[in-house]
Amino acid sequence: MTTISAELEQQVLEIIRKHPEVIAEVLQTYEQQQQQARQQKFLAFLDTFNDNPESIIGTSPSTGASDPKVWLIEFSDFQSPSGRDSYDTIREFMESHQDEVQLVYKYFPFTQQHPEAENAAKAAWAAHQQGEFWPYRDGLFSQQDRLGDRFYQELAEALDLDLDRFNYDQRSASSDIEQDRELGDRLGMTGTPFVVMFAPGQPQGKGEIFDGAIVPEKIEEMFQNVSG
Repeated sequence: MTTISAELEQQVLEIIRKHPEVIAEVLQTYEQQQQQARQQKFLAFLDTFNDNPESIIGTSPSTGASDPKVWLIEFSDFQSPSGRDSYDTIREFMESHQDEVQLVYKYFPFTQQHPEAENAAKAAWAAHQQGEFWPYRDGLFSQQDRLGDRFYQELAEALDLDLDRFNYDQRSASSDIEQDRELGDRLGMTGTPFVVMFAPGQPQGKGEIFDGAIVPEKIEEMFQNVSG
């Protein structure tokens, strides 16, 4: 690690005091570099999807159009407040566009910030093994304040899942969750929710990415940009 002398540090601070605009320029350049890097990652993602869709979709839960005009891939965390807010937006969006859009859900629990995120993801994965991911997802987001082992069991019972299999499958979920994390990292994710929307067969960037809580107006704007 390089040590900066006190004299040099003082000179740098003096330059910043006299020319504060330098900081703004540095930050702007950094932001531009980050955006360019993310765009490059996104284009690589589109190329991979167009060449081999199954390498991206895998066994992830999906719903909507069987021959979609547009794909919507959602990375989320069941304990994220922003994820909860976006859940309503995406659910309503899919109700309006279920014949045009296929939604794919990817697990991306932020365990350092949300202690129940990983367990909730494992429970949802286990429900998916019995074909009940989407109603289980609805329960997790709509009753986010109840996340915990007891609630996971209650929700499984309410959906009439095989509880022995459900409990066993939770212990097998880590590999798929980690694969989703790796895909998110490849896309340059910094938080959840994170959505990717694109039209298949468009390697030159006919798509959009958005991170943070998404509102109805924004997701409709993305859809028009991608599908138009």
